[in-house]
Amino acid sequence: MSKTESRWQVPLADVVLGSEEIEAVTQVLKSGWLSMGPKTEEFEQRFAQFLGSKHAFAVANGTAALHLACEALGLKEGDEVLCPALTFVATANAILYTGARPVFIDITGSHNLNLSVADAAAKVTERTRAIMVVHYGGYPCDMDGVRALAAKYDLKIIEDCAHAPGAVYHSQAGPRMVGTIGDVGCFSFFANKNMTTGEGGMVVTNNDQIAERMRILRSHGMTTLTWDRHRGHSFSYDVVSMGYNYRLDEMRAALGIVQLGRVEAGNSKRREIVLAYREQLQNLKFIEIPFLTAPEGSTYHLFPVLLRDGVRRADFMAALSGQGIQTSIHYPPVHRFSSYLNLLPGNYHLPITEEVCSREVTLPLFPHMSEDQLRQVIGAVKSCLK
Repeated sequence: MSKTESRWQVPLADVVLGSEEIEAVTQVLKSGWLSMGPKTEEFEQRFAQFLGSKHAFAVANGTAALHLACEALGLKEGDEVLCPALTFVATANAILYTGARPVFIDITGSHNLNLSVADAAAKVTERTRAIMVVHYGGYPCDMDGVRALAAKYDLKIIEDCAHAPGAVYHSQAGPRMVGTIGDVGCFSFFANKNMTTGEGGMVVTNNDQIAERMRILRSHGMTTLTWDRHRGHSFSYDVVSMGYNYRLDEMRAALGIVQLGRVEAGNSKRREIVLAYREQLQNLKFIEIPFLTAPEGSTYHLFPVLLRDGVRRADFMAALSGQGIQTSIHYPPVHRFSSYLNLLPGNYHLPITEEVCSREVTLPLFPHMSEDQLRQVIGAVKSCLK
């Protein structure tokens, strides 16, 4: 299908929506039922089955999923939640929405950009109620370590799986789907994700009480929904809690059903591209590549590289841009944003995060990236670093 004109010969991320997606949305439009209804239910059921999760709730976006998780776990003012600063700001914002305070954790190192369980353990206080992990770039965190820490201090675990639909963690007890290991798993279906509905998200849990709480919170604290009443399951409703309008609509649910059927093949193609990148770039003097020794099971959402030996990031990115190659930074550390500097007491220092973030550049990665595009990026990186 045609796309908006772009100056990028190789964009950072790209999405292809074909005839199947168009037909799915068209059928919803023809049905006349557009708000949350049967397609959303089908999407939730299929996603739960895909993960092996007992409950799944489709929501308006990934941030809504994180917020619902925090609310359903009862986080409140005065509580503390451990989370990485190397993440998109929504991770920490969702904690703030409840009145709780994020306590930022350093990453493991330049080889592994996920949070350090040791640093998390050092920052547990009597106020700590939960730990929110982020599976950075689709690479699963050390969830055995996280679960041991949570068990020791009676902490709840929230998994931010925005990068990781379909990721598998190889635990000591056997393989587990990311998102089902903690108390609640949260997914994003934003346009640049491994599967997309444009905007949208999913929150999953195996806990019946947490699930019921999220079901109520998702739609204004109401006991029944419009779709329930349309089917004759009820003629009225009660409001039993403060709630939110975090519902997903039928058009995006229809997109999600199709995209879910493509995600494993897309993840596999991403893996092939990452392996090709690694083969060609890992021996270059001026960059290092994180996650080279990570176990299998990633969704390969991002391909981050770290510049070294004085290579100026702005110059490197500008040189690639000049050749039509889009790059980005994942991420500016959350604890250094102006808003968070004002919120946090004293001098909040995360030495590994800050050093790595100053050197990180994300190269293009998407499933339908052509061999010519891949060669173009590799060639440009090599020429820039000579």
